[in-house]
Amino acid sequence: MKNRLKVLRAMRDWSQADLAEKLEVSRQSVNAIETGKYDPSLPLAFRIADLFGLPIEEIFERGE
Repeated sequence: MKNRLKVLRAMRDWSQADLAEKLEVSRQSVNAIETGKYDPSLPLAFRIADLFGLPIEEIFERGE
């Protein structure tokens, strides 16, 4: 699944560790989501969307 997480995080000048702390996940989880190696659970995707104040569809998109 493609996502804009890295861009959104950079726009706020947050490190992966900063974002991980806000989401209550590990930095490694944030890295794996950003690089497309891991798709977040639905509850985590909603927490990410809420944190950035965006609908899930504006952060995540289906990959081919």
